[in-house]
Amino acid sequence: MQSRSSAPRTGRPRSAEADEAILAATRAALVDLGWSGLTLGDVATRAGVAKTTLYRRWAGKNELVVDAVAALFDELELPDRGSLAADIEIVVLQFAAILSRPEAKTALMAVVAESTGDAALRDRIRSSIVDRQKHLVTQGRARAQARGELPVENDPETAARGTDLIFDVIAGAVVHRCLVSSKPVDTDWAGDFTRLLLNGLTGVSPA
Repeated sequence: MQSRSSAPRTGRPRSAEADEAILAATRAALVDLGWSGLTLGDVATRAGVAKTTLYRRWAGKNELVVDAVAALFDELELPDRGSLAADIEIVVLQFAAILSRPEAKTALMAVVAESTGDAALRDRIRSSIVDRQKHLVTQGRARAQARGELPVENDPETAARGTDLIFDVIAGAVVHRCLVSSKPVDTDWAGDFTRLLLNGLTGVSPA
């Protein structure tokens, strides 16, 4: 699990417990109040901290909400299940389980909707959520290459483009299934999706 990086600080050290309480309070406030109704004052009250504590950590609501969403996706892991197909299926099911939680669904949809007119917010979503989770693709590809399931890609630029594409396909499909279609991501769907991903359109049909 990754932790949010920050620049070196002087003075009183940050409290991980306080940070977790603030991020959890942010997600709860989004569920209850929505984006427009959420205020840093309300979050501070819910978290049991002073409002100044929030401002020492986050410049404003955008940064706070993105970090609250990012913390949820930091729970994603990629256990070694012995094959590329099994690895993909488990991370798909983990991702869908996170998206099924009301606080994750509400928070993610809120920041995405708000970012449509805010380039700086889109950049923060990309760096704090999207790019931060691409390590799962890199890890999975390296593991599959070591097993001989995938060819080794020696060109860094080609490898990076491949990582981006794989991430977009997996994340896009699961987000659409969960949040747009509002249909379940169960083991059958995860298996069908994985076979489609690995074999292509002409090489698979749903079991």
